[in-house]
Amino acid sequence: MQNKIAAALVTSMWAISAHAMEDFVVKDIRVEGLQRTEAGTVFSYLPVKVGDALDADKADKAIKALYATGFFKDVRLEDQNGVLIVVVQERPAIARIDISGSKEFTETQIKDGLKQSGIVEGRIFDKAMLDRAAQEIRRLYYSHGRYAVVVTTNVAPLPRNRVAISFNINDGDVAKIKEIHIIGNKAFTEKQLREAILLRKPDWFTWFSKNDEYSKEKLAKDLESLKAYYLNRGYLEFNIESTQVSITPDKRDIYVTINLTEGPKYTVSDIKLAGELIAPEAELRKLIDIQPGDTFSREKITQASKKIGDRLGNDGYAFANVNASPEVDKDKHTVGFTFFVDSGRRVYVHRITFNGNTRTRDEVVRREFRQLEGSWYSAAEIQRSRERVQRLGYFSDINVETPPVKDAKDQVDVNVSVTEMPTGSIMVGAGFASQEGLILSGSIAQNNLFGSGNALALTVSTGLYNKVYSLSYTDPYFTNDGVSVGYDVYENVTDTSALFGVSPYKNSTKGIGARWGIPLNEKDTLSLGLAFEILNLNVFPTSPLQYQQFVTQNGNSASTVRLNIGWARDSRDSLIYPTSGMLERVIGQIGVPPGSLDFYKISYQQQWFDPLSKTFTLMLNGQLGIGGGYNGQTLPFFQNFYAGGVGSVRGYDIGTIGPHYYDPISGQYLALGGDKSFTGSAELLFPMPGMEDNKTVRLSVFVDAGDIWGPGDTFATEPMRYSTGMAVNWISPVGPLKFSLAEPLNPQPYDQKAAFQFALGQIF
Repeated sequence: MQNKIAAALVTSMWAISAHAMEDFVVKDIRVEGLQRTEAGTVFSYLPVKVGDALDADKADKAIKALYATGFFKDVRLEDQNGVLIVVVQERPAIARIDISGSKEFTETQIKDGLKQSGIVEGRIFDKAMLDRAAQEIRRLYYSHGRYAVVVTTNVAPLPRNRVAISFNINDGDVAKIKEIHIIGNKAFTEKQLREAILLRKPDWFTWFSKNDEYSKEKLAKDLESLKAYYLNRGYLEFNIESTQVSITPDKRDIYVTINLTEGPKYTVSDIKLAGELIAPEAELRKLIDIQPGDTFSREKITQASKKIGDRLGNDGYAFANVNASPEVDKDKHTVGFTFFVDSGRRVYVHRITFNGNTRTRDEVVRREFRQLEGSWYSAAEIQRSRERVQRLGYFSDINVETPPVKDAKDQVDVNVSVTEMPTGSIMVGAGFASQEGLILSGSIAQNNLFGSGNALALTVSTGLYNKVYSLSYTDPYFTNDGVSVGYDVYENVTDTSALFGVSPYKNSTKGIGARWGIPLNEKDTLSLGLAFEILNLNVFPTSPLQYQQFVTQNGNSASTVRLNIGWARDSRDSLIYPTSGMLERVIGQIGVPPGSLDFYKISYQQQWFDPLSKTFTLMLNGQLGIGGGYNGQTLPFFQNFYAGGVGSVRGYDIGTIGPHYYDPISGQYLALGGDKSFTGSAELLFPMPGMEDNKTVRLSVFVDAGDIWGPGDTFATEPMRYSTGMAVNWISPVGPLKFSLAEPLNPQPYDQKAAFQFALGQIF
């Protein structure tokens, strides 16, 4: 009503102003009252020119045109002997915007929202815009469940026709879910349905996940989750009839009621394939994971359409279209599906281009591509190519597009856009490991040397019992078919006298080596290496007899020519956050002449990931090791296997599982290590609550097992150790961080327990 009155008053003023002057011919035009606006701006909007005959109608149009610019809050026209005087009063400009009181959002976030309402420093101020801006801030807070927010505004005049606008915000309390009621459910209990949605009443877990905080977006997502829950379990006619959301007067408690209709449960009556079946029908049917007699599942139908489309895409049919058409029998509560396949035209890849790689050479990215120019388009090869480029670690984002070639219906281009990230680093830092204490480390590394894909690294790391100094260089494509070569110069110093419960000795190893990696296929790699090492050994009076005997027989110095050979198969879907696939590898070391130590060590590891759901992943890991000597020698004691610690059997102190001996000097049982080892674990991995999309943090519950056996020992000599607990794994900006809280299940009297263990910082 107020807006209508204001409009009527403005119109009346236009009419009075326009009709108050007599008709005349404009000899000149003069503008008065301008402070910021240029006179030329007024002339450009004024529909009157010198020489025009000005009457009441034209004057009325001129005033309306100047008002419509939004620059002026008052416009008058006057006649002075044929000179048209345009008298204006400018609207004030916004000189400053002040935000105070906000804790939920930063000042920058709020100002970005105000831009949508036209409230920006330097623009013309309009009171109506201010009201819209306050409402926009409220909506921003409502989206975060803060319905008690209070926004007050103030406009302060400043010199030169400017104003300062201030928004004072009281965030208010977050509205929490008090009750969620689901009405109309019969097939599933209300508890089962609540587990399918995110919103829930406050509990000990929601302080972190924030799922007890209401928002329209969360509710909309939950309604879709409910729909998917029913449609994937056969309820084809499921429908959400209504939702009611009410809030208490203090705007702190939210009550949600969802009314739904389940309908009958449907089964699949028939599955048919029709259209252009480029691939054998029997092969396509294997991609359909739902058969006649099964309960209807929208998810399985959608996945089947996608799998068939992807299968045709692998044969060059990039634009294949697969639609599942239902045939519903409401009387029998059955539904049949016909998958109509439109393969489209088979296409070739015309050109592959790369954009965004300003430092990395094109050839470094191109050699990872399995899709070739001039060959049939293959969705699988393009996806595999993308994964290989991602594994390089040079790019933070990779986007692949396949636009059709203009005037060529059977060709597409593959455009690869990458966002480079820093691949070089100079680090001087400190970390801490629960068993090693303070670890000082420094490194200079470049994983993409001069954009060539080659890597160069200099590393220094000092720990309580382990120190590493190394210089390494790797060329991942020493040959065109992907054979890698690397060179290492290093020194490792191990002093176990600093470890509680482990037999003391000190070993300094200086070495130089070369290594090669030979790809056998997309998943299998053969590795070869040769290293020459010089060792300096020291034992202590508290060292076990066999350690001292080894030094007596071989001296404090020894040399080793070590041949390394290994094989690995890696089908994991990610190196950082794996949810499926397997890692299997065998690593062998053998000391060969002319080195003075003749020994061998073989380790076998298998790691298996199985996605139990979108949230939970089961990881099984097992590792076996065996070593010994030949030519009359034994396995050097410093090459022994050890178990216990964060990367082994958690809950037991590092290296303390296995054979022990009693040291009468210290009165302790000290671990010896052994020539045979086994460690294994079953771990249930899941995301951190509230951080489901974060691929750097995961929680887990686990059961570990492991043991070490010495020469002549059998599996009955040493009892297998077990432990269980929880763990946190975080790929942090400073390096990998691991926490574990574990309880040994069958510790022996001489075992050293360590319930809480962690490692922080980049440990080389």
